[in-house]
Amino acid sequence: MKEMENGQIHLELAEVKPLVVDSLKRAGCNGENADALSECIFQAERHGAHSHGLFRMPGYLASLRSGKVNGNAGPRLSNSKPAVLSVDGDGGYAPLAHQRLAKPLAELAKQQGIAMAALTNTFHFAALWQEVEMLANEGVVALACTAFKPALPPAGGTKPLYGTNPVAFAWPREGAEPCVFDQASAVMARGEVMIAAREGHQLPAGAGIDAQGNPTTDPNEVLKGALLPFGGYKGASIAMMVELLAASLIGEQLSFEAAEQDNNDGGPPRGGEFILAIDPANGLASAEGLFGKILDQEGARLPSDGRRAKREKIVREGIQIPADLYEKIVA
Repeated sequence: MKEMENGQIHLELAEVKPLVVDSLKRAGCNGENADALSECIFQAERHGAHSHGLFRMPGYLASLRSGKVNGNAGPRLSNSKPAVLSVDGDGGYAPLAHQRLAKPLAELAKQQGIAMAALTNTFHFAALWQEVEMLANEGVVALACTAFKPALPPAGGTKPLYGTNPVAFAWPREGAEPCVFDQASAVMARGEVMIAAREGHQLPAGAGIDAQGNPTTDPNEVLKGALLPFGGYKGASIAMMVELLAASLIGEQLSFEAAEQDNNDGGPPRGGEFILAIDPANGLASAEGLFGKILDQEGARLPSDGRRAKREKIVREGIQIPADLYEKIVA
């Protein structure tokens, strides 16, 4: 760790996990949960997804200290139906549940052709690509979605109703890393808006509206108002679908219900996650033909290639975080 002149702290990547594990344990996490969560945060920082890395630590720690999140959670798995894996998160953060369900869900998908995991009673605060990539590394196609607190209006509306409601997808590849995308139903992730507000940056036009429903590029006003769905009504429809799959279908809270029940300690509300796993059967060779055609075009790239391109530089040079964020983590 080295303090920089610009008010930033420089960390080598190897320093991230020990910092996270120590802070989580002091806040009430047991070793297994702290290790799973530290791996999640480490991977976010390693791939340049800073809005889901150490930036989230104050929220993680606050939710542990308030008692909202169970730092000693032991996620439980059961087969409620032949192709359905029910996962009770035991009131803990999601990463340990993801680690426990990955192999059983992948095996179930290979046996049945398709399988679903219904993750309930948990708190999701991380980048969604990590769990689908985990499943793709087990050899299955994966799709996941989760809801949050209201941040997006419905089509034609101006008041937040849906969460940013991300959807992530991963396709396994032989001899290469999976093809993965993770995108919010909003124009951008709420974490990116929060970082823009912290650093004094304006947002791109069309990203959000203020509390009166007027377009604005001020991130502080968007945080008081609403983010906009990508593609207008199309993104709003995707956000609604996520509410139905990740809440109504599996018996968890919708975004507006989660907000009503949350203690607003700075961490996420309780919610659920819908995860689908599919045996690719003989489809891998066909997919490689498509990927090849994409890469034949000058300037084109596969989803997640940009994230992975950042990885080499970050591994070599480390990361920088604001000094006040570092102090909050270690305080």
